[in-house]
Amino acid sequence: MQLKEIGKINVEEKDMFLQINKEYVKGLQGLEDFSHIDLIWWFDKCDNDKNRGVTEVNQPYKKAPKKLGIFSTRSPERPNPIALSITEITHIDYDKGRIYITYIDAMNNSKILDIKPYTPSIDRVEKPNVPNWCSHWPLSYEESGYFDWENEFLF
Repeated sequence: MQLKEIGKINVEEKDMFLQINKEYVKGLQGLEDFSHIDLIWWFDKCDNDKNRGVTEVNQPYKKAPKKLGIFSTRSPERPNPIALSITEITHIDYDKGRIYITYIDAMNNSKILDIKPYTPSIDRVEKPNVPNWCSHWPLSYEESGYFDWENEFLF
């Protein structure tokens, strides 16, 4: 199995953007009509044998159980450090191969593996079940921007 990086995430400058490699820019055609994308990227700054061996973590969230399995978290420590983020597109510069976005919780120069358009008929679950310890979290991407996330984590 071989993964190909299609670009990098830029979070250093005032504007956050996805810099798409030249050979994949044509693949962006039609994306401008979508407001959001699902971005699949690599937690490359956390990719090491130790982190890939983690299967259980101590309580990462204040209201969570004392131990959680790694697949019950969004931690970068996992067997395959793949990340999934939904982000809003502000505009696309096809000439520069850039997708400008509102926010992403990634480190600068993280590798982009894939981009998919966010479509509510496939990506949205209207009434998901979640554990009690996180049931007070926002119900949408939009509400998350106003939520006090720093008060949720133990690190």
